[in-house]
Amino acid sequence: MPAPRKYPDELRERAVREVHTTGRPIAHVAKDLCIHKEALRGWVRQAEADAGERDDRLTTAEHEELKQLRKEVAELRRANEILKAATLLPDHLPPEDRLRDSP
Repeated sequence: MPAPRKYPDELRERAVREVHTTGRPIAHVAKDLCIHKEALRGWVRQAEADAGERDDRLTTAEHEELKQLRKEVAELRRANEILKAATLLPDHLPPEDRLRDSP
């Protein structure tokens, strides 16, 4: 389970909006809102990626899709290991316990 967020989403959105609308430096906006400047810098970069203004980062949607695909790959790998183990099983069983269709 991920750690709880230190800053509420409303504050994140407000801080990013303020940086974009006022054109003030990130460090000044961060100081005014009592936010660490590097946290705000990351939020601004992510907002820019989500808006299609940056190509050096994944968008939030792409990041979520990647996370889901990695989870699915891990699940499929586990299932594959189970199936591999199951194919070895009939060779170790007595003939009367083997499946009829197995070689």
